[in-house]
Amino acid sequence: MLFILNKIKPYIMIIKSAEFVKSSSSIELCPKITAPEFAFIGRSNVGKSSLINMLVNRTGLAKTSVKPGETRLINHFLINKSWYLVDLPGYGYASASKVEIAKWSKFIDDYLSKRENLACLFVLIDSRIEPQKIDMEFISNLKYLRIPFVLISTKTDKISKLNIERHIKSFKRELIEMQEELPTHFISSSKTATGRSEILSLIEKINTEWNVDKTIEEVKRGKKVGLIGNTFSEPKKEI
Repeated sequence: MLFILNKIKPYIMIIKSAEFVKSSSSIELCPKITAPEFAFIGRSNVGKSSLINMLVNRTGLAKTSVKPGETRLINHFLINKSWYLVDLPGYGYASASKVEIAKWSKFIDDYLSKRENLACLFVLIDSRIEPQKIDMEFISNLKYLRIPFVLISTKTDKISKLNIERHIKSFKRELIEMQEELPTHFISSSKTATGRSEILSLIEKINTEWNVDKTIEEVKRGKKVGLIGNTFSEPKKEI
């Protein structure tokens, strides 16, 4: 089933509460399915923790570090007591053994493929560098798993508007070679809060669709949520 966002009156979500729930080393240890989940992932040192803190307007909710690869568990945060923000371990470089990295990869794959209430995955990419092979491989895998995802270019305050446009254009070229449609793509900055209202508005729209079309009771009975298996996309364009 193709999921299409209905035309909903724009609404900027107000973050009234944001609380840490738990850290999990496997999908079996994740919180019980009671609300939709919006997960964030990206290469190590892409600025994920800073982006999460910016979105919920809470300093230190997600732990930041100057050392890449410090997020090593699946971290759940309950937002407005109605939806979960999920901080996933980064992929790529991390100061860990091959055994540890393989372990993280497995439970990330388990989470993405088996978590029925995953409403949308936000894939973070660094706007300062060219498309990386590991990013494209990860996105290709999402298409294979039919996971709904959105792209977020981070750290855009550190480059010029011209270079932001070049970054978006080069990424679209790579994506066109992989799939017929382009996913929704936001630009962001944790420093200037660029992209905050757009990302939260999308989450609010998806939450509205979730509440109308797919109840949590359906998920508890083992039914897959309608959002799984689709991307929020733009028409294919020539670049």
